Amino acid sequence: MRSYPANSPQAAARIVALTVVADGDIGDAETQWLDRLAVHEQLGLARHELHALLDIFCEDLLSSGQLKWADACPVDERTLAELMGEIQDPALRRKLLRLCVELAEVDARVDEGESIVLVAAVEHWGLHHEMFRPSSRN
Repeated sequence: MRSYPANSPQAAARIVALTVVADGDIGDAETQWLDRLAVHEQLGLARHELHALLDIFCEDLLSSGQLKWADACPVDERTLAELMGEIQDPALRRKLLRLCVELAEVDARVDEGESIVLVAAVEHWGLHHEMFRPSSRN
């Protein structure tokens, strides 16, 4: 699995990509939501860069043998911790958590894999308090 500099747009986009693939399906609703909210711009990327990073992330998962669509989450706990560890900036963590929650809810349900990613973000980033306060748009 590739690594990216801490807090880089690529590291942030990979958390979004993980949320996209966590339910075992890259749905039209999710890709349309990414475009509609210009998530690429929010992360400092061009649209094509975000979509390319999603493809690259899937390739990395396939080559590492981790991508098994029947599993609840497409990465193991160690890899999940490594991915979350690349995001260290508190404001970026809050932004990504907000984006990933919205992304997980786009199809009107949060699957088990998406829930695992969201819980991991909250736990790894220490954002428990963020779950119980009105959303702030950071």
